[in-house]
Amino acid sequence: MIVFSFCLFTGLVALGSLWKFKTNYSNTLNGFFLAGKSNSFWMVGSALLLTNLSANQFIGENESVYINNLSVIGWGVSSVVAMLLVSEFLLPIYFKHGFRTVPDFLALRFDTKTKMLVSILILIGYIVNLLPPVLYGGALSLATMFDVPGLLHISYWQSIWMLVWALGIIGSLYSILGGLKLISLSDLGLGFCLFLLALLIPVFAFWYLGNGDIWTGVIQLFHDKKEHLNAVGGKHDAVPFSTLFTGMLLINFYYWGMEPYIAQQALSAKNLKEAQKGMTLAAGGKLLMPLLINLPGLLAVHLLPHVQPTASVFPKLIVLIFPDVLIGFSLALVFGAAMTTYTAGLQSCGSLFVFNIYKPYLERRNRTLSERELVKKGKLFELIISISAMFIAPFILFAHDGFYTYLQTVSGLFNMPIFTIMILGILSRRVTPRMAQIGLFMYMVSYFVLVFVWKTELHYLHLFALLFIAVALVIWGGSKLSQPNYLSEYQFEFSGQDKGTYWKGRYRIGTFLILLMIVIYFVFSPLGIAQ
Repeated sequence: MIVFSFCLFTGLVALGSLWKFKTNYSNTLNGFFLAGKSNSFWMVGSALLLTNLSANQFIGENESVYINNLSVIGWGVSSVVAMLLVSEFLLPIYFKHGFRTVPDFLALRFDTKTKMLVSILILIGYIVNLLPPVLYGGALSLATMFDVPGLLHISYWQSIWMLVWALGIIGSLYSILGGLKLISLSDLGLGFCLFLLALLIPVFAFWYLGNGDIWTGVIQLFHDKKEHLNAVGGKHDAVPFSTLFTGMLLINFYYWGMEPYIAQQALSAKNLKEAQKGMTLAAGGKLLMPLLINLPGLLAVHLLPHVQPTASVFPKLIVLIFPDVLIGFSLALVFGAAMTTYTAGLQSCGSLFVFNIYKPYLERRNRTLSERELVKKGKLFELIISISAMFIAPFILFAHDGFYTYLQTVSGLFNMPIFTIMILGILSRRVTPRMAQIGLFMYMVSYFVLVFVWKTELHYLHLFALLFIAVALVIWGGSKLSQPNYLSEYQFEFSGQDKGTYWKGRYRIGTFLILLMIVIYFVFSPLGIAQ
């Protein structure tokens, strides 16, 4: 029954997406990589949310809640502030200049060499720290829910290898054959199903916890082991509360506004208004996500007190509380979320390669290719990247300090250097291309030494902020000394473009979302229900 329901729900989403899909979207660059810039705000919001939500969150965040407390919700709940800032300041610039990839801004502000370096850095980061963890998280869920090692009489290690390659091959075919439009259509259906799952999990879990009485289960959750209910993290928690105002804010701003595979979803919108509405819709979804990706870990504290490995908390809880048909439904959604992030990552790799590396290479050699041929080159590159990720993914099994901590720690090595030079490029016209390139590598080397060699006691999110300030000062000071008269032709305008193209309801809805975020933190704090 589990296998049948998994195949049924997965097939329904795939068939529904294919029914609405038009093949002409896969023949042009804008069609294949940006869905023909035809997506409505519903599709943009769903795509942003689903691209962000992968098996990594289901596995990693629930593990963090299980072994720590609710402080990990800071990644999702506090991202609302960054998303609203991105909607107000970055999206207008992207649409004004018609950017197709985020590094296009670096070519406008600095030069093509900086754009090339950043594109290569992003691709390396995706091969190391985006695509492999997505495959690993999906494989871990499948292995646990289907008991693949016991079913096939193979070791856990062998089952992870087998499932990683199965997921990678399916994801590659989906991305290469359908492009971003097919992914966006799938996200719309998956978004509705995930909302339904977020309602079903607490109902069944509280019923199970209360031995058939849902209210008894609720009372037990909120009265026993209350230390796990605290979202205001201390110094030694997964996400100390103070980091929300330092590195957390910076990394969230980068992620929702500068991360190529996320920004690509916003750039697929029909216009700026639809993009802003879509980003706000996704922000509202992030406030509901604790029901789906954090509550299970909290319930597992009561229902599964001795889980090993702790990364299997979410799938083991689902197997415990759901009947077979809903286990298959849950597994289909985890699978779909993993595939969405994976295919979006592959799409971003393809667009970065074609627009920022391969096309400039052809132009330097005075060669041209048709759009159809360029799309084929992008598909081939996606296949190569996918195979690389499939080889790397299984080895994440040996990561120490928890799966989710591994992801966030390593991400800073690639994300924050890019964030630093992009912010400086926006805020100062005096920063030179040469110093931006030097700063890029200076941040990477400093972060690597302080996190992986000397291992400073400072929380890595605080380290993000301190290194940002230090490297920014070096870049700005070095630019001033090396080329005192330099002034970039590009000047950032906070208005971006004509205000008439903005979504008029953004301030009203944005204020409501921020107030709701504050309420969530108040409730899950020592001043609220956590003691």
